[in-house]
Amino acid sequence: MGDATPDELIEGLARVCSRAGLSAPSNLTRLTGGATMESWRFSAGTEDYVLRRAPSLAFMEDRPYGHDTEAAVIEAARAAGVTAPEVVAVLEPEDSIGSGFVMRALEGTPNPKEILEFNEADTLLKQAARDLARIHTIKPGDVPDAVPVMDYRQAIADLKQQFEEAGGDRPIIALGLKWMQDNCPDPVDPVLVHGDYRMGNLLAEPGKLTGVLDWELAHFGDRHEDLAFGCMAVWRFHRYDRRALGLGSLEDYFAAYEDEAGVAVDRERFRYWLIHRTVWWALGCLKCAKVWRDGSDRMLERVVISRRTSEQELDLLMLLEEDAPKNEQRRAIPKRIDKSSQPKGDASVAEISMAVSEWLSSVKNRLEGHDRFQLAVARNALGIIAREQELDFSGIDAKDLSEYFLSGDESLKTRGLLAKLRFDALEMVKVDSPKYPALAVAREKWL
Repeated sequence: MGDATPDELIEGLARVCSRAGLSAPSNLTRLTGGATMESWRFSAGTEDYVLRRAPSLAFMEDRPYGHDTEAAVIEAARAAGVTAPEVVAVLEPEDSIGSGFVMRALEGTPNPKEILEFNEADTLLKQAARDLARIHTIKPGDVPDAVPVMDYRQAIADLKQQFEEAGGDRPIIALGLKWMQDNCPDPVDPVLVHGDYRMGNLLAEPGKLTGVLDWELAHFGDRHEDLAFGCMAVWRFHRYDRRALGLGSLEDYFAAYEDEAGVAVDRERFRYWLIHRTVWWALGCLKCAKVWRDGSDRMLERVVISRRTSEQELDLLMLLEEDAPKNEQRRAIPKRIDKSSQPKGDASVAEISMAVSEWLSSVKNRLEGHDRFQLAVARNALGIIAREQELDFSGIDAKDLSEYFLSGDESLKTRGLLAKLRFDALEMVKVDSPKYPALAVAREKWL
């Protein structure tokens, strides 16, 4: 039931609360954000709870396991001393509100902009490392058998198939896939990997981590995957300069993790998983367009997230170019083509988009909660439409070059190719996400 009304959700939650021995639900409010799942906060008696729910039952069909397994993973993490929420009930079919579970609400904010401005960032970094190390103590047998064990090579093959299904025409992603094939590490004894351990999924107050959320991607694999994922540029938000979760240095993060886990961090494995998960998220962004097109999730946010693929391509190129020859790293990027033309008397697409965006801004204060968040997403979408008229490319054939990269016929050693990829990456991010922090860093480095 992806289209359930708030009244229908309240009716279903009443059945859930009754089964869990809770008071009748009230004050249901949709929370903002959530890249895949919905979150609704409500009260039952004197306490607050959160309903975590899939946008539709169809959306769960491709998931490796259901919400009942996710709930069991969360409870296992709590037993291991992780700051995880308490699950009080899992939705049943007779509740008639889809797939999900109810957990006790925790204190703190998940907003990265707020958390990354807290004064006690070093304390939060140590606590985040502590909790991650505790997650990694969970072994197969502690959770349901449905939690998969990652096969590294199969994971690459799955991403390559996803790439082809999405058109196979993104050269930087193809370059990343080829690099992963050539540099995939040997397997290690698997530990439970959270799979989405980053800012946005951590709750915090000043000086205190209060919750680890969103366990839907948990699986068994290499601990370095978790360590790397939260350190990706995209999850450092406006604190690009602090490479560990946006909170501090990698050295401090690794030291805190090693103190708790008693295991040394392998820097080469860390780099591999940093690149692997950057490719993974680039393809995850692309997939958002697919789920919107096929109707499994028609939220406006999906089509806008799909345009964030270019952010990951920029980050990926900055990671991969470290292996390029020095003379190619020093080569100047092509100059932008002057596409200016005489203005017409009627309004351009950019002006129309701006006019609609300004009108939306004028009604912002009439909205609240998730509707207000969606208004911001709509304005972002209009900004993309307005800026796309100025998009320019270096002239490389994206489909052909992608195929050449995957086959190994082309690489960053090819004369002038890195410079052209840099040009295209800058152009795309300028249109899709002009305020993306890594864009300014890349411009300073490359220009």
